[in-house]
Amino acid sequence: MEIFPVFHKLLERANREALLKQKGSVIWLTGLPASGKTTLGIALEKALHEKGFLCYVLDGDNVRAGINNDLGFSPEDRKENIRRVAEVSKLLVQCGIITINCFVSPTEELRHLAESVIGKDDFNLVYINTPIEICEQRDKKGLYAKARKGDIKDFTGVTAPFEVPASLSLEIKTEEHSVEENLKVLVEFVLQNQRN
Repeated sequence: MEIFPVFHKLLERANREALLKQKGSVIWLTGLPASGKTTLGIALEKALHEKGFLCYVLDGDNVRAGINNDLGFSPEDRKENIRRVAEVSKLLVQCGIITINCFVSPTEELRHLAESVIGKDDFNLVYINTPIEICEQRDKKGLYAKARKGDIKDFTGVTAPFEVPASLSLEIKTEEHSVEENLKVLVEFVLQNQRN
């Protein structure tokens, strides 16, 4: 089957960004499970919306309930999960939308994959740095307990590694500040990104 993309016939990104009066970008929140990525991502979306920005949150559980519901948690499926999310994010960025991605994305390889698909200039990696002890206390799903009992294999932080990002745009240490304080830092980061 031959594929004939028509991207060259579509409106340019600049046209959409001018209409929205904003720049499309990806704010990629990475961190351990239950580190606060989704909590901060949802709060960031609401705060930016109140300031007149069009945003969209892509969250691991939501994506796996839909477009990625055919994927498991093998290394290959995790890679495909991130690749698909990055491709969707790239489309949203081309529409001028600020895309807030909340994904564990535990390895440098996965984060580099996302950045290579989205594009370095549009990819902003934010490390939600939360100690594993706090993540376990916050874990409403009980996943850490299940992983420690051996009921979940390859669980990030317990039986699978999380590689601290070597290169990032921003680090949020959630144990040092309240959600509101961390949100203020995130909002200012995005606003600065919009001004540049």
